Amino acid sequence: MRNPEQTYYAARAREYERIYHKPERQADLTRLREAVPVPFTNRSVLEVACGTGYWTQHIAATARSICATDLADETLAVAKAKRLDPDRVTFSVADAMDLPASLGTFESAFCGFWWSHVPRSSVGAFLASLHARLVPGATVLLLDNLYIEGSSTPISRRTADGDTCQLRHLSDGSTHEVLKNFPSESELRAQLGSHATDVKYTDHGHYWLLEYRCVT
Repeated sequence: MRNPEQTYYAARAREYERIYHKPERQADLTRLREAVPVPFTNRSVLEVACGTGYWTQHIAATARSICATDLADETLAVAKAKRLDPDRVTFSVADAMDLPASLGTFESAFCGFWWSHVPRSSVGAFLASLHARLVPGATVLLLDNLYIEGSSTPISRRTADGDTCQLRHLSDGSTHEVLKNFPSESELRAQLGSHATDVKYTDHGHYWLLEYRCVT
């Protein structure tokens, strides 16, 4: 049985990449398309919550191999339709909070626009799941949104645990409440805590990019 957010992402699959068409974000996205693939050069990559494969296709330009995972068949279908090199790019259905050992181990990982959907109380569990699939000292790259008034969807409410939510409207007329956090740099560093070393944070205007080496 899918939870409400899983239902939302399944329904949004075919229109997901419209978010990358916002005019005010194009300069930031151009820089990110250049920056994101660099840490993965000649490395094996585990991509968590790959969605429609938008970033998978860019990482594939430098990575030795990518295992791109997502929980929704609908978004993976869009990703697979990009017809990336099957000798280097594989797709797998997997829960980011419980990544199976059958995926193997990797030299690096990419999490694009997933961190903001992890409840604050579950960050430790997510990092444990992720790091269990990585070799010691693996490079991890996190990419997500900064809250920008007028560009970001407004916050609709805050939960008792401090998580923030948005109301998302799809082209089919449906409305969905989605958990979406916007942590500051200091919050991110505190959340990573002893799980990470060599943390590097970059503000890209509408997005933040954080690179670290995992401590297992």
